[in-house]
Amino acid sequence: MDLNTFKFKFPLQLRWNDMDALGHVNNAMFVTYFEVARGHYMLKACPGWDWHKHMFLIGNVNVDYRKELLLNAEKTAVWMRTSKIGTKSFILEYAVVSEKNGDTVVHATGSTTQIMFDMKSRSTIEVADWVRDALTNFEK
Repeated sequence: MDLNTFKFKFPLQLRWNDMDALGHVNNAMFVTYFEVARGHYMLKACPGWDWHKHMFLIGNVNVDYRKELLLNAEKTAVWMRTSKIGTKSFILEYAVVSEKNGDTVVHATGSTTQIMFDMKSRSTIEVADWVRDALTNFEK
């Protein structure tokens, strides 16, 4: 995975309660890391985003675990990018990384599918042009 193709990076602070009995970050925490980074990504990539007006559902989550993540990992972060924009949905990709001896260590990669949703009608809607344009322009 070429992290040079990712334009957004969100630093993570690992917490003691992120760990499991094996002494590494529990697998479920990676989805939470994606969620936290996604909120910040949307605000950066789509400056007009308003969580009270615009909403999406998560239709799919994928996580590929590559290397255990320990509490003492340095410079832990989530890298993100938009990889595809469809009619009613868009796909975000993630890489959870840290640094060790100056090298980047990839602990997990993944993706989520966001489906645009109208809260009043409780139905899916098309990705608005301004969202499509903002995500596309951010990734250029």
